[in-house]
Amino acid sequence: MTLYDEKKKWVVNTTRSQYAIAALDFFFTHPVFSSSHFVAQADVPAPTARRILKLCCENGLLRTLREPSGQQSGVFVFSDLLNIAEGRSVF
Repeated sequence: MTLYDEKKKWVVNTTRSQYAIAALDFFFTHPVFSSSHFVAQADVPAPTARRILKLCCENGLLRTLREPSGQQSGVFVFSDLLNIAEGRSVF
């Protein structure tokens, strides 16, 4: 819960979006995801979803596992959550 509270403040302040909490909830339920899955499932308008992804990657909340290539979506990881779940530094 501590991680959620910390990241909630961060996402709201960084994105300045009314969809910040919806995005964060998605990251907590899907710590490894493709950009197309986020855009389709996060209940965030597509342009806003892409902007939030970009900001979260640029500012270190998310890490890129696979860069987008052609029609293939990028894959992202919420490493802070996975590291807590694994009890070690995975990413």
